[in-house]
Amino acid sequence: MDTAHRARKRFGQNFLVDQSVVDRIVLSLRLQPQQRLVEIGPGHGALTEALLDAGADLLVIELDRDLAAALQRRHAGNPRLQIIQADALKVDLSALDEQPFRLIGNLPYNISSPLLFHFAAHHGAWTDAHLMLQREVAERLAASPGDSSYSRLSVMMSLYAHTELLFEVPAQAFSPQPKVVSGVVRLTPRQPELQQVDARQAFSEFVRNAFAQRRKTLANNLRGRLDRDAIKALDIDPGVRPQQLDLDQFLRLFAAWQAGQ
Repeated sequence: MDTAHRARKRFGQNFLVDQSVVDRIVLSLRLQPQQRLVEIGPGHGALTEALLDAGADLLVIELDRDLAAALQRRHAGNPRLQIIQADALKVDLSALDEQPFRLIGNLPYNISSPLLFHFAAHHGAWTDAHLMLQREVAERLAASPGDSSYSRLSVMMSLYAHTELLFEVPAQAFSPQPKVVSGVVRLTPRQPELQQVDARQAFSEFVRNAFAQRRKTLANNLRGRLDRDAIKALDIDPGVRPQQLDLDQFLRLFAAWQAGQ
């Protein structure tokens, strides 16, 4: 593995160098021979090589031209590795393969949320996702209503997938070391109850408004969209804070708001 490449801050590069963490991620996958995986941001290839050693059929998407070229040189002629040098945010994941694949990656902290929503938009293309994220983001994804970490991100991603926080990863596992602890999550996609893209976009805006001020009540945050009586009619207390509501309750509120427009 060539580690001479200097990490580029603009790409949010923190390379995984702890083999025990690599092994733990691979173990959590419970890989079957010749399974198709797509890796986002392989970097120096620590996880890439472990996945190939485990028998995976692997496609990797790397933004950094130098890193993509280094991987190409190191694995030239390997029929089980395909390398795409591109911005993962601009790759049509649904067009990568005829069959759904497994998604994996150590996501750059600076664009992890946009990547998550990009994955969500292509939820039918992958069967599960194992992702390394900043611990704070991982906790938000896995949070339940009432948890301190429960947020708009928790609600929106639960529309597309169920999330499990598998384990934490210390800063010492990376080079250069980030200033935060990371977490590995497993996402299992679900079919969104909102079928139309424009409806999902409207729902996202609705949830954003509900979480506009976390310390205010639901009725205050949704003022001008739903009044207290409309909220009560849904068997929801208008005096609760938004972080106490689950996805189903948000969907009921959204449906009532749409019906009243």
